[in-house]
Amino acid sequence: MRSIYKIASIGVFSSLLLSSTSHAQLKSTADSEEDNYQSVTTFGVTTNTNSGLLGGFVFRQSKRLPSTFLGRPHYRYLAVEVVNMKHPKEVQQSVNFSGSRFTYGKENYLFVVRPQYGREISLFQRSTDEGISINAIVAAGPSLGIVKPYYVEVNEGNNRTRIVPAASLNGSPGQPGTGAQPTGSGGFFRGFDESKLAVGANVKVALNFELSAFRNNTTGLEIGFLAELFPQQITIMTGADKRAFYSSGYITLFFGSKK
Repeated sequence: MRSIYKIASIGVFSSLLLSSTSHAQLKSTADSEEDNYQSVTTFGVTTNTNSGLLGGFVFRQSKRLPSTFLGRPHYRYLAVEVVNMKHPKEVQQSVNFSGSRFTYGKENYLFVVRPQYGREISLFQRSTDEGISINAIVAAGPSLGIVKPYYVEVNEGNNRTRIVPAASLNGSPGQPGTGAQPTGSGGFFRGFDESKLAVGANVKVALNFELSAFRNNTTGLEIGFLAELFPQQITIMTGADKRAFYSSGYITLFFGSKK
């Protein structure tokens, strides 16, 4: 994961250099040739330092405001993110005799739904046919955390198996009590009816790089930092540190349309 963010950092600096050249070219271009869109709607997939390669999904919409911010166009920014938060110590392992996989020590899933509202400020605008546009984003909103029990399948001898919450085993799921040996995950959808809700808040700052070459379509990257706070500590791993505050760097690949 760290290598992904190193590559992304190189990409950011390269994009800034390219955008500086593009911005100088746009200075000599008539305003009518700038990409002065009024709204943009996109969908995306995201990864972050608190998730796996696929961290979640994002929907966002920006609408241009009639005023300017420090002389630059700016937009009302709305977004909804749905992500799966993981603990850094989570490692899936295989059960030798069955090939099934489960996560030693995991006690709960943490899914977070993040409605966000903020402002998107144009830093560099692209022409209608070429260049890269860069926008700065500041947004905040509630964090709706869904804490779902993690279930495992256990073998109790004589080929008898049952599915139980990982937290109910003696010790951690990787070191169960006598007569209850985990043999695999209990299934992703099991336990949703036992989920608990944790309501917190989040704030993020980001840069949006639009890389598309077509006027009415958009493709690009959003790279930023997010901080999130819940009113109580949440247990994801048994015996690991509980957290109420989470911070992460993230990358979102998005695509959509503008008009």
